[in-house]
Amino acid sequence: MGSGDTNTRQLLVNGVADAVGFVGGALLGFWLGHLLGFDIFAPGYGTASLVGIVLVGLGGGLGLHAARRWQASRRSKPSKD
Repeated sequence: MGSGDTNTRQLLVNGVADAVGFVGGALLGFWLGHLLGFDIFAPGYGTASLVGIVLVGLGGGLGLHAARRWQASRRSKPSKD
């Protein structure tokens, strides 16, 4: 494998980890809001709907941040190759 293949693989791994972190966090935020009674799909933009949307956004952002911290911790450890 050349250097380009390694770089492409690393970029793919980073992208997938970011996506999983973001979607996972957003889903956690959605379900937390749902459990607390905030329906993001309610008609109109009432307070409950907006709070639910904010929870989804915060969950997605925190999930992405957690995924990037996890990636950074893996890069700082020595390779077992």
